[in-house]
Amino acid sequence: MTITDSEEIAGAGQVRGLNLVPIVVEQSARGERSYDIYSRLLKERVVFLCGPVEDLVANVVLA
Repeated sequence: MTITDSEEIAGAGQVRGLNLVPIVVEQSARGERSYDIYSRLLKERVVFLCGPVEDLVANVVLA
């Protein structure tokens, strides 16, 4: 399979999102457990906000 010049030029500016979510492996006396990074951070009550904390955003975070 070959890529023609027109196909190569058409896809030159495109960036594909891979949508990869990192996995964290936790080891304890009970064994291993894997979490996606967002679940692990939420378990530790770490929350990232992109923007100012207004009343509505604060209520959603508390819920």
